[in-house]
Amino acid sequence: MSWPTTITMPSHILRTLALLTLPALLISCSPESEPAPAAAPEVTATPMQVAEPENTVSPEGEWGAYAANNGNTKYTDLDQIDANNVAELEIAWRRPALDSYYSEMNPAQRYTSNWISAPVVKNGIAYVPNGVGLVEAFNPGTGETIWVQEPVNGAEGLPGANTRGVAYWSEGDDRRILLQRGTFLYALNADTGQAVSSFGIDGRVDLDLMPEGSELFRWGGVPMIVRDVVVIGQSMSDTFSNKEAFRGDVHAFDVRTGELRWTYNTIPQEGQFGTASWQDRSWSYTGHSPVWALFSADEELGLVYMPISSSTNDMYGGHRIGDNLFSQSLVAVDAETGDRVWHYQTVHHGLWDYDPPAAPIIMDITVDGEPVKAVTQLTKQAFAFVFNRETGEPIWEIEERAVPQSDVPGEVTSATQPFPTRPAPFDRQGATVDNLIDFTPELRAEALEIFNNYVTGPLFTPPSIRSDDPNGTQGTIQLPGSQGGADVQGAAFDPETGYLYIPSITSPFVADIVPGDPEITNLSYVKGARRWIAGPRGLPLFKPPYGRITAIDLNTGEHIWMAPNGDGPIDHPDLVDLDLGQLGLPGRPSPLLTKTLLFLGEGLTNQRPGGRIPADMPVEIATNSGGPMFRAYSKESGEIIWETELEAGTSGPPISYLHEGEQFILVAIGDRQYNPELVAFKLP
Repeated sequence: MSWPTTITMPSHILRTLALLTLPALLISCSPESEPAPAAAPEVTATPMQVAEPENTVSPEGEWGAYAANNGNTKYTDLDQIDANNVAELEIAWRRPALDSYYSEMNPAQRYTSNWISAPVVKNGIAYVPNGVGLVEAFNPGTGETIWVQEPVNGAEGLPGANTRGVAYWSEGDDRRILLQRGTFLYALNADTGQAVSSFGIDGRVDLDLMPEGSELFRWGGVPMIVRDVVVIGQSMSDTFSNKEAFRGDVHAFDVRTGELRWTYNTIPQEGQFGTASWQDRSWSYTGHSPVWALFSADEELGLVYMPISSSTNDMYGGHRIGDNLFSQSLVAVDAETGDRVWHYQTVHHGLWDYDPPAAPIIMDITVDGEPVKAVTQLTKQAFAFVFNRETGEPIWEIEERAVPQSDVPGEVTSATQPFPTRPAPFDRQGATVDNLIDFTPELRAEALEIFNNYVTGPLFTPPSIRSDDPNGTQGTIQLPGSQGGADVQGAAFDPETGYLYIPSITSPFVADIVPGDPEITNLSYVKGARRWIAGPRGLPLFKPPYGRITAIDLNTGEHIWMAPNGDGPIDHPDLVDLDLGQLGLPGRPSPLLTKTLLFLGEGLTNQRPGGRIPADMPVEIATNSGGPMFRAYSKESGEIIWETELEAGTSGPPISYLHEGEQFILVAIGDRQYNPELVAFKLP
């Protein structure tokens, strides 16, 4: 047999050593036992019973899933690091995004500068997808490699895309890591990294289930294991040549065998509930609507919660008149059958790219003295929709309010959109004069001059046709833009207090559409430049904070505090003398909540996503542009308790775990100038 390598010795020597030490590795040992020699890092391989995934707290200091648990709370009850000693944190170790084993396999191998992954820590071993999407297992106390996943076809199979995380499953002494990479779902032995041969064909299942001629399967999410199925979403392009496209259906596979158990049509098909929301049988040809983000699940109820995104075409819907279920909806399905239990559509007939972008958050709260099993869905438009997770009933009333209507030929916008009455929005809404910057009268006047070149209005003002006339309007300014408000970074929930901590950004973009060229598309209108928009003199167009944290008591729906995250453009020549305090950075960082503190970075640095940001726009105000600071905040007040400057911004979500009695904080950083890596902190 072969044995994966560590980074401390040549691979052929390590494989020999591993064979000699294999019996010792399989002996039951406790996390408190002495560490093994470097050539054979300690592996806890005690047989265990089937673990019941918990919704709110990972047991025994582990980090059991990408966001701590199937409830996506990003919370741990560890309290060794607190406000009194957090300033003593030191960097314990660092680990690169690509193990040297792969670099030796292909010295020219390229990998992502945006390492979005977060490890899972189980039984004293950490598992993470590396910069090319292969799993690496390492010692969470030292960062040293335990094993690496062999790419299929050797060096030829090495290129690949990074994904967010892996899933862990166990039954007796069968312990597995499941991951999606490319068009396959893999099952690996958690102790050795070798493929589980009984899963699918030689340890993998083909996920490319779309008909011939469709785009190739891809996804950047994380497999969700609930009961005995593993649920997989997919990502699809936002750009479509025609109104006909394939659906982004959700699939569930048997966690033991890899057999396909069920498929959920994200756009209902013949005879299914929801087709009446599509006029002229437009459900039969409209596509997209995948779950590109993350799932949540309640193991006890046996429900999977799916945030389904927008359908073809995401800024023009004249070919799909109606509300268009289940696009831009939260749908709860039975984990064993895939049958819909309940749904709620957060945007009717979506035109704004307002996908529900974050994993639904499972929470137990107390409302008006009564315990409630709840689920909260955050949205790009800066709403928190809170439902009873058993029935789908809103916890607080959601009002259907009249919204602006489209004048684009052929378009029929929904007369109303849903607005939660509680909690209040957690970020700025609407491209309105009142929301323009007013640092000085001169800046306000210049902002207004820019503003008047566009169609503007309150939330849900529809996209508009970009004029060819230089004096005409150049599209609709949309605030929040298509990346939030909230986004895939989600939020963190404290099960002890019922407080929800939401990072969000104030970042507008231009929702412009142009006539479709009949020689290349059958769509009457297609999206235009969709560019982020700057204000006067390289400043933002709208008021700060541009990155913020909002704390909300979900027992009452009331906001507790809001704090900017990051300095923002305070050093701008027109602002430097105004003593404005922190203005926030729109870096989209992900939070970590412990029993004592809220940890948050500033997000990606030096990024210009998709080329849609004008070349002359300062990167400091563009979406996905954060900074190098990593902080601990007071959960009660939002006060900064501790901060440290890293070499690059945080790209992956921070996690926390206990290893050999010590609490660690671990986060991925990196950018185009600094090679991505994991950085681990602990007390001296």
